[in-house]
Amino acid sequence: MQIILFGSPGVGKGTQAKVLSIKFNIPHISTGDILRQAVKDKTPLGIQAQAILNRGELVSDDIMIGLIKDKLECPECKNGFILDGFPRTVPQAAALKSLFNDLNIKYVKLVAITADEEELVKRLTSRRACKNCGTIFTLNEIKNTTKCPVCKSHNSFYQRDDDKEEVIRRRMEIFRKTTIPVLDYYEKNDKIIFIDGSAPIEKVTEEIVSALSARDN
Repeated sequence: MQIILFGSPGVGKGTQAKVLSIKFNIPHISTGDILRQAVKDKTPLGIQAQAILNRGELVSDDIMIGLIKDKLECPECKNGFILDGFPRTVPQAAALKSLFNDLNIKYVKLVAITADEEELVKRLTSRRACKNCGTIFTLNEIKNTTKCPVCKSHNSFYQRDDDKEEVIRRRMEIFRKTTIPVLDYYEKNDKIIFIDGSAPIEKVTEEIVSALSARDN
């Protein structure tokens, strides 16, 4: 099973990627994670990326494609993968298509998780993190307490900058401008599976699995 997972900030893409990774026993490839790991491991591409990051610049598409290639060539990916966070632009999609051709990867399934933007803003702005242990909660989960359910520290909840409304709306805007055209790019040649991400996590997983199974038949 080879999957590319799309979704705007807050839609639950990362959560679904982790669940599906366990269900299908295939690795969840987060581009952010493999970039950090390459830097930590001081691989040739990781060293290049670190130098770029140290200058405060964005890592180029060529380096990201190289990191993804290294990952896809690992034995753990021989039975499939879930690619999360890439491609985010049309040039990245074109480069990824070329990479798949080089690696003889032919039957990639495209899954786009969608939800109402205002609901996503509401969902993200209701999150709070614990300063002590870093666990993230919704306001409903900590409505009647000031004590962290995980580490038991008191008065440690705060709103991360990434969860503030102005930041979220900016991320949504970037997603609309750069990633939505990627879906248009794929729709010209491929069938995209669209999934309603506003349902409970378990229901979303069920819908994805059902759609993937139907596509195999």
